[in-house]
Amino acid sequence: MTSPPDGDSPSRGGPGTAVPIPPAQESTLELDGKRADRPPTSRLGRFARLTALAPRALPMAAEAMKRAAGFTRTEDEEIAARAKLLKNARGTAQAMLKTLGEMKGLPLKLGQMASYIDGLAPPGYEEKFQQVLRKLQQKAPPLSREAAVQVVTAELGGKPSDVFAVWDDDPFAAASIGQVHRATTRGGDRVAVKVQYPGIDKAIESDLSSLSMLETMIAPVGRRYHTKEGLDEIKSVFRAELDYTHEAETADVFRRIHAEDAEIVIPRVHHSLTTRRVLTTELLGGVDYATFCTRATQAEKNAAGETIGRFMFKSLFAYGLLYADPHPGNYRFLGGGKVGFLDFGCSKILPDPLVAGMKRYINAAKDEDWDEFYKACAEVLGYDPDDKDGWKLYTEYTKMVTAPLTVDAPFRHTQEAARENVAFLVRHGRKIVFREGDRLPNLPKPIHMPHELTFVNRLQWGLASVLAGLEAEANWRRMTDPWLRAPKLPLPR
Repeated sequence: MTSPPDGDSPSRGGPGTAVPIPPAQESTLELDGKRADRPPTSRLGRFARLTALAPRALPMAAEAMKRAAGFTRTEDEEIAARAKLLKNARGTAQAMLKTLGEMKGLPLKLGQMASYIDGLAPPGYEEKFQQVLRKLQQKAPPLSREAAVQVVTAELGGKPSDVFAVWDDDPFAAASIGQVHRATTRGGDRVAVKVQYPGIDKAIESDLSSLSMLETMIAPVGRRYHTKEGLDEIKSVFRAELDYTHEAETADVFRRIHAEDAEIVIPRVHHSLTTRRVLTTELLGGVDYATFCTRATQAEKNAAGETIGRFMFKSLFAYGLLYADPHPGNYRFLGGGKVGFLDFGCSKILPDPLVAGMKRYINAAKDEDWDEFYKACAEVLGYDPDDKDGWKLYTEYTKMVTAPLTVDAPFRHTQEAARENVAFLVRHGRKIVFREGDRLPNLPKPIHMPHELTFVNRLQWGLASVLAGLEAEANWRRMTDPWLRAPKLPLPR
């Protein structure tokens, strides 16, 4: 994250200065009390903190599964269940906010996902649950002032007050890996300085070790579902995210890809003030996602939604570069359809055959060439035509989630549609696992989906939820058709 609170803007003119939407009251992080110098880093200590959440979180998860699967109750049972869950929802979210905010790293990333991806909370309770967790998108508890000074001094060779002309000791944003401070360079540029939390690399390795331990425990089953390959993919992406020089280079690539699109604003990197653990970029203005959703007209929301779509889909389909972290804290809305994009650490270059394969089944659905579509589902996505129940579930799901790109008509993203992306799999998957007449649950047959699609799926659910919050409407097929029909281009250098 590299943006100021609502209404702040760069000191110089340029792409990030137009703010016609009224600025919201300046947001601040809660800075009262003694702040920690680093997140907890030991594997057992982090695992124990998550375990302590289980008594609160598991009932919520169980209720979400029941409701998504269409579980039926009597009227009295439903009233009692709703009252119990309503009482528990906010308390669970508050407990998650505190624990995940203090832990940082992967648990905080999961909390951020739960804060905005529609369908992960029990139906009917999403708003109460998510309104608490939304604080994790930009306002996770920061670490001490001394911790940031220590990292900047070690990385840039001097204290922040010596390196920068102006340095704000208190961050204006804090997230899973680092927190962001306002500063002014010696040359007079106002910048956002993202400082990595001390010890976060050890904390993330602890989290990944815990995941590896769980994968080992379920190895006899996991081998059927290629859980190790999926976990290796997660590890490689999150470890790369710890290197801010990688993020800086990736931001430059995204800027070159979208250089001709005036509505897409990517903050410029100050490479001389950037290292593995410190990232310095142009300070963008504008307003945040929640403020924009509340104050913008529907025409402005549609225009911004189209900008977000062009940013995501051109990078993915024209160049094979995946922006895998679409959560609402990574946008600044600069007026009308102009949008600033932040945080390029979680990104991935996809293999050429996978990009071609994705285009193959999407184009086949657009052309209503169902023989080719089903063939591509088997050859690209690994669906098994001999698995009657699974084949029908996964191919129909693929048709549903790609519909915005295949239907030649305006498509409005809604929260109901975004939630159905999750509920559809749960509801129909339950019929496979719990077949009528069987006394024990059945393990569904595995699908051999390319492990690189792990983060494509994250983008798919996350982007649908972000656009749903805007209720953005556009002819997404006509927007993306030139990139989907053309061969992949080399990344611009």
